Amino acid sequence: GCEMAYSSQIRAAVGAVRESLAGVGVGVQDRRFTQHGEHDPLPDAPLVLVACSGGRDSMALAVVARTVCASLGVRCGAVIIDHGLQAGSGRVARETADRCERLGLAPVTLRAVQVRESGTGVEAAARDARYRALAAAAREYDASAVLLAHTRDDQAETVLLGLLRSGGIDAIAGMPPTFDRDGVLFARPFLELGRADTTAICEQLRVTWWDDPTNGEAAEGPLDARYPLRSRIRHDLMPALARFMGADVSAVLARGARSARHDKEYLDAGAERALADVARFAGTADAVDGADGTDTAGVADAAEPAGADAVRAGERRDRSLVLLFDARKLGALHPAIRRRVIAHGLASVGVAGNQRQVEAIERLAVDWHGQGAVNLSGGYSANRQKHVIRVCQDGMHENRGCSGSD
Repeated sequence: GCEMAYSSQIRAAVGAVRESLAGVGVGVQDRRFTQHGEHDPLPDAPLVLVACSGGRDSMALAVVARTVCASLGVRCGAVIIDHGLQAGSGRVARETADRCERLGLAPVTLRAVQVRESGTGVEAAARDARYRALAAAAREYDASAVLLAHTRDDQAETVLLGLLRSGGIDAIAGMPPTFDRDGVLFARPFLELGRADTTAICEQLRVTWWDDPTNGEAAEGPLDARYPLRSRIRHDLMPALARFMGADVSAVLARGARSARHDKEYLDAGAERALADVARFAGTADAVDGADGTDTAGVADAAEPAGADAVRAGERRDRSLVLLFDARKLGALHPAIRRRVIAHGLASVGVAGNQRQVEAIERLAVDWHGQGAVNLSGGYSANRQKHVIRVCQDGMHENRGCSGSD
């Protein structure tokens, strides 16, 4: 274990981890853990896993989480992901795993993943592979939660990334403190702490870390386009903004993200309610549960889409049909809700839709003049037939549109 000297940074980190764990339902397991000192957790105590890259943020989280979990009577382990994207990545992953074991985390598991680039960029592909592996490890070990070491600085960079990519309010809202992915609960305890705090924690506790060379921290002058956009934002844009503002910009952007998150959550809740009224999922006659758990029972009876006869005829003929929108009801929604309804509907059936595609489907409802199908990823498309917008999987025939009533 690691002896905790309670500096202001460590106190803040301990409080943040305790609050985060309480927020996901992980608290003191037994009265003896309320007494001072560390007590060995029971073998069947809840397990918390730390996603650890070996960098300063995740090493700080690992050492703090282990101490907090020990004080609660909770087991604390670590998952290390080797993306295989850099020479020597396997050695770095192994050293990180050894470091976590020496800090007293258990179990410590190392997972190698294959990053398959599919048009979204290497960073996005690596992130997807990482989350799949983290979720698989959490399910395998029956973990209560996986902790991620994103800091206030990461939050600020995420906001700027989203703004540069025209992400709207979802971009401004940044990363949520908790989320569910593949049935696994993820939490980010350090969103209120800065990178300077995690660096101080590692230095104070003599925890060594690894600096990813793609971050460009050792580079002289501005980073060129060979570096990831996030690294360039961190290395060049954030310091420039700090000089311009004469203040810690990460704190300002993170505070704005917290405020915008409430707006996003309100809009998302409204979109879920509207989705139940304007959409039907194919494959059932009268009631459907969306893939995201949205209960749309009774939609077919209480709010049957216009052109329902054509829909039913189309369903009988077209087994590739996955989702239907009532075009008139969809068109009557406020744009802020309408686009979310489309995005939520697509996500519910596992179809990825980017902003441009969502807007194209929106035009099928509000600016309909006989335009052709909107092609989506995975061989899916959206096509308007009378008053119904049909989303179906066309397989190899991406351009033929959904079959259905004329």
